[in-house]
Amino acid sequence: MRVLINGACLFRPRTGVGHTTANLHRTLEATFPDDTFWLYPGGLVGGVASRVMRGPTFRSSRTATIEDRGSGSIRGLVGTVVRQAARSVYRSHLQTSARWGQFDLYHEPNFVAVKTNLPTIITVHDLSVLTHPEWHPAERVRFHERHFRNGVNSAAHVIVVSETVRQEAMDVLGLPSEKVTAVHNGLDEQYRPQPLPVVNAYRERAALHERYFLAVGTIEPRKNLGTLMRAFCDLPTAIRQRCPLVLAGGWGWKSSADREFFENVARPLGARHLGYVAHVDLPALYAGAATLLYPSHYEGFGLPPLEMLACGGSVIASTTPAVREVLGEQARYVEPRDLEGWREAMKRAAIEPPMEPNATGIAHAMSFSWARAAEQTRKVYRKVAGVISQGER
Repeated sequence: MRVLINGACLFRPRTGVGHTTANLHRTLEATFPDDTFWLYPGGLVGGVASRVMRGPTFRSSRTATIEDRGSGSIRGLVGTVVRQAARSVYRSHLQTSARWGQFDLYHEPNFVAVKTNLPTIITVHDLSVLTHPEWHPAERVRFHERHFRNGVNSAAHVIVVSETVRQEAMDVLGLPSEKVTAVHNGLDEQYRPQPLPVVNAYRERAALHERYFLAVGTIEPRKNLGTLMRAFCDLPTAIRQRCPLVLAGGWGWKSSADREFFENVARPLGARHLGYVAHVDLPALYAGAATLLYPSHYEGFGLPPLEMLACGGSVIASTTPAVREVLGEQARYVEPRDLEGWREAMKRAAIEPPMEPNATGIAHAMSFSWARAAEQTRKVYRKVAGVISQGER
């Protein structure tokens, strides 16, 4: 079996979709060597595409955010035109590869597939662009309006990352149940309890307190970090000083209000913003935290709290259905908009003595393996390609 997998999401600084795509591909190749899983385009073409499609690097400022950087700039306009042209060439080249590469099917791991002559599988990570367009940039919403529904409806099969999203796909998109398969994400092997010297070394390098509240993820409306910052600022001074709030993630779209609150209120009261944290440093960052706070309004899966559990830590999460599906009984839950609830949960976590790594939470997190995800994904491939065996039915 030969499978073409679109690797375009790997050309940008990696967040959730990029990491899951890379891990899935790596595990498929390692587990099923008799099959071919080509992560397009690879090699030289991938290097060129990576440089062009990322666009220019902007120097951060106190007021600029992703949604307004480069506006009115000739250089920004030229960069946009160049990237659009590069994406057009990329799509054409992928279509040619699909036509002549003798593939059995094409897997698009990032919502919207390029039209090809191959049976197509699309991975849908969540439906927030459709259900809550106000949380997303206008350009992304317009793109999904033009391409997403038609692409999903014409796909041979749809993979989603949780049973919650599977039900949404049937309710919102009207997809039949037999066309949608839930495959939970796996967990990167680096997320394990960390040796104390490793944790201390990172804490010293990042100038972190001995204990701190941690929130991980791009700062955007869906992540609800404004509520978290306000809850932190309402804590007694002694608790804020003992356990400051640390935000790990870049400023995202529509984050101006959160950034203004952080700069003018939260930071003077002890909050820290680390920005994007390298993948290799995340385990030590998790392991050093008093607890991970995850107040998201909506998720399709929610990797950071699972990563925190794998590192032996505790999690306070929102009651978002997909997050509850993934974490089960291994987290404390607070309604996303319950400001008092978040404040009280943080106060309780700050005054509790440090605990040993939670063996139950670790075991729960370890059950989310890329080996299992790869096996389930390959079953979908084989079904779509028409080579499924009797034992897999």
